[in-house]
Amino acid sequence: MNVSIALLTQDLRLHDNPVLHAARRDADQVVPLFVLDTDIEAGGFPCPNRSAFLADCLADLDDSLRRIGGRLILRRGRAAVETARLAEQLGARSVHVAAGVSGFAQRREAELQAALGGRLRVHEGSVTVVAPGAVLPSGRSHYAVFTPYHRAWQSAERRSPLGAPRAMPVPEELESLPIPTAKADSPELPTGGEREARRRWQAWSPERYEELHDALADDGTSRLSPYLHFGCLSPTELTVRAMELPGPGAEAFVRQLAWRDFHHQVLAATPQAAWQDYRDRGKVWREDEAEAEAWRQGRTGVPIVDAGMRQLAREGWMHNRARLITASYLTKTLGHDWRVGARHFLRLLVDGDLANNQLNWQWVAGTGNDTRPNRVLNPLRQAERYDPEGAYVRRWCPELAHLPGKSIHRGESGGGETLF
Repeated sequence: MNVSIALLTQDLRLHDNPVLHAARRDADQVVPLFVLDTDIEAGGFPCPNRSAFLADCLADLDDSLRRIGGRLILRRGRAAVETARLAEQLGARSVHVAAGVSGFAQRREAELQAALGGRLRVHEGSVTVVAPGAVLPSGRSHYAVFTPYHRAWQSAERRSPLGAPRAMPVPEELESLPIPTAKADSPELPTGGEREARRRWQAWSPERYEELHDALADDGTSRLSPYLHFGCLSPTELTVRAMELPGPGAEAFVRQLAWRDFHHQVLAATPQAAWQDYRDRGKVWREDEAEAEAWRQGRTGVPIVDAGMRQLAREGWMHNRARLITASYLTKTLGHDWRVGARHFLRLLVDGDLANNQLNWQWVAGTGNDTRPNRVLNPLRQAERYDPEGAYVRRWCPELAHLPGKSIHRGESGGGETLF
């Protein structure tokens, strides 16, 4: 019997998975393979929150595969080396992998190509809806501004979602490492895995998304970003299903998926933007470690900023509006290098993604794609607009919970006395 390998990376799902479908079409038996990549570990990118979430994802995927006659095969090492070794052992006719966008993913793909040659099949449209490079402005490698990209993205050709495979026969003699375990730093980290992702998606409606997605206390966002990051949900399937729904809420949600693709195509074209200014504006950053640490701990004395940072520590996730406020405060109000904040977010965010995290930080800091690089988000005005009754701050800063209404944002008692 012939064999193919499906090297899974950021596509830990059965539904709408082009890699699994192509591998199944290509051979009688399929090896769904995940490599615990030592290059990623050595680079310092993993964090306990993402490691714990990943462990959930792998356990869930293995269980789902077993329900259709398969199982997940785990190896540890360098992804290209371990995949090539397994392909040689099995005499695999093909190896399938989803196209990535980061510099690391591009190097991994080049190493796989060198080791496997014509047996490697790379699949676009798995990690993103529209592949980086599928829509381009004339004479340029990528879109640098979102609005024209969004127009092109809306009219771009995209594939139809695929169902989950009904069977996945795996060679019986293959050994596998056990599913890893990890302890999260954040005590309220969400559960990982495709089944939890689909449960959350089906329980959430984008009907009021346009109205509520910036409302901090209402928490009207989908909270699907961790599942998109690990590929427990397909962005293509989410987009297609949302576009079938009426109303501005669904349109606003799809626009956010387009923003996600936008940042991926920027990073794919300029991988150095993960740690270098996308647009060097000659900024001189301040250095004050005590100040930066107070920001990390949610002890700045600015209630809305501290609330966001404490949510991050507790949940491994932060509301999208709070991300903008806390990032602007660090870079624009305090004048700290955006990389200081980006590193801390990556250390805790369960959805920590180089494209979205780094390029959103650069957008706020004025070194990225923002056409208004001097934009400053005043934390008090933001708080009064997006947390008008102070409920969000009251939840995460209980020491201020006794303050009425929006006075909590100034830390003022009823007589106007500032409490910090």
